[in-house]
Amino acid sequence: MATFSLHQSSLFSSTTLQTRPRSRLAISTKVRMSLQETGPSIAVVGVTGAVGQEFLSVLSDRDFPYRSIKMLASKRSAGRRLTFQENEYVIEELTADSFNGVDIALFSAGGSISREFGPIAVDKGTIVVDNSSAFRMDEKVPLVIPEVNPEAMGDIKLGNGKGALIANPNCSTIICLVAATPLHRRATVKRMVVSTYQAASGAGAAAMEELEQQTREVLEGRPPTCKIFSQQYAFNLFSHNASVQSNGYNEEEMKMVKETRKIWNDPDVKVTATCIRVPVMRAHAESVNLQFEKPLDEDTARDILKSAPGIVVIDDRTANHFPTPLEVSNKDDVAVGRIRRDLSQEGNQGLDIFVCGDQIRKGAALNAIQIAEMLL
Repeated sequence: MATFSLHQSSLFSSTTLQTRPRSRLAISTKVRMSLQETGPSIAVVGVTGAVGQEFLSVLSDRDFPYRSIKMLASKRSAGRRLTFQENEYVIEELTADSFNGVDIALFSAGGSISREFGPIAVDKGTIVVDNSSAFRMDEKVPLVIPEVNPEAMGDIKLGNGKGALIANPNCSTIICLVAATPLHRRATVKRMVVSTYQAASGAGAAAMEELEQQTREVLEGRPPTCKIFSQQYAFNLFSHNASVQSNGYNEEEMKMVKETRKIWNDPDVKVTATCIRVPVMRAHAESVNLQFEKPLDEDTARDILKSAPGIVVIDDRTANHFPTPLEVSNKDDVAVGRIRRDLSQEGNQGLDIFVCGDQIRKGAALNAIQIAEMLL
């Protein structure tokens, strides 16, 4: 029977799960703090994927209390052993019976799995935090970024036997709105123009492997292997691989438009996006241009961002030091810099900012765990 450790896989240890080193004493203490008889029972759906593994890393890092945890995946992964917080678990095949007695289920196994098994889990009294796009635009399902709109899930309670669905927004939307919302609250955004520079991590572990493989192949003068994407990724960039719709926008771009309006509860806010894949292993970057109803100068904006939750400001003009994907990889906070007045707008009616955030962590797993923490 195969054994799978949170830190054993070469892919996860080298590119997607570089967790902070801990002493044996620290690990033991964390296990004691996390395993609690009074904690909820947890299930991780899609545990062998990049985000599934990050779920486990964040649960451990944040001492999330649980009395039991189920590791769920596809039939082909069932039976493999996984080590988490010094305990060994057998990965179980996801079935309709997987959610018996489960309080909170963290889903990251794709939209089709979520659509099939999410409602089943809810019917069994489980609160599902879903990382796919399956339910994001459902009017009955809250779409939540804890730093932005925690009130959206105010009616959902743990322990009353009632299941519920909560949707995790798209990674690019999360990273953008963590940074833009504090400014929106002060001056009200009328229009937002976003250009994204999205890492391989957004397309999963296989895309990260392919970027690494292509880089070696190109440097060695060999033709690149193109299985995940239809064109060369290494030393190149191209329009996001999501399908292009009749209006010329791809699905990723329209997710940012629609999700922003829902999260901000403002159907009239104008949003446009251009989403690009860049050959970065992990963490997305975004250029965000904001037009406000009320004036907001750059110094006030910088002060607002410095005190906002989930944000670190990196904005050193003298040293030309601003956020980079490398700096935020494996980090919880979204980094914001290049904070400057938009010279194309009159007065202080517009700002430009540059944002970087770890797509797997804050853009997926961490946001879901923060949602789960709000249920405790």
